[in-house]
Amino acid sequence: MKLNLKNPLLFFDIESTGLNVATDRIVEISALKVMPNGDQEIKTRRLNPTIPISPEAQSIHGISNEDVAGCPTFKEVAKSLAQWMSGCDFAGYNAIRFDVPMLAEEFLRAGVNFDFRKRKLVDVQNIFHKMEQRTLSAALKFYCNKDLENAHSAEADTIATFEILEAQLDKYNDILENDVKFLSEFSTKSKFVDYAGRIVLDENDVPIINFGKHKGKAVENVFKSDPSYYSWMMNGEFTLDTKQVITELKIKFENPSQKTII
Repeated sequence: MKLNLKNPLLFFDIESTGLNVATDRIVEISALKVMPNGDQEIKTRRLNPTIPISPEAQSIHGISNEDVAGCPTFKEVAKSLAQWMSGCDFAGYNAIRFDVPMLAEEFLRAGVNFDFRKRKLVDVQNIFHKMEQRTLSAALKFYCNKDLENAHSAEADTIATFEILEAQLDKYNDILENDVKFLSEFSTKSKFVDYAGRIVLDENDVPIINFGKHKGKAVENVFKSDPSYYSWMMNGEFTLDTKQVITELKIKFENPSQKTII
């Protein structure tokens, strides 16, 4: 089923130096922009992460430190990438938990303001898991009857994700609506406040701690009962985005009239 789009929908996938969103870096990004009229444009670029690629990551995506030594850094391409992505909604496979937080962190590190919260996010993996509970390769085989060639290359995974979403719309046409807003809401498991999911909204849209000893407690109550917790988070190995979110929450709690991202 052809996607029914109001805005361009950008499918993307990244390969990285590792899995830690706060400290690892992107080594390859591929993005497929699908326009409302059906036109498509794909871009793939390797990047110099400026830190070593872990052996574990290299064993998965096959990109070595030597492969990216002469490539531009993310900071060098950040502005042009943000401009190309402007006005798009986004889709990916496990994108909400990994690709979006990683890309958002790179933008923050580069000093480029790009807020994914203003766009709709469709996670094809979450749709798949709600329906079938499998991996990307199995999803492509199940929905499209194709084998995933060059798995864990950003471009192959990106194209596979696009093809799977179109096939999901065909297979589940009685459940899924061909509408990015619906797909975004359907494929979102939790209402994350920060990209890493350290802070989430409960059923009353109250920001809640989602990890550690205060998991399940309201952020505002934690900051009141354990004043040092904010400083601990700011000095800890959390993403720049998480630190930005808790800072804005702290300002909001101390100055209720202050406008924040929440």
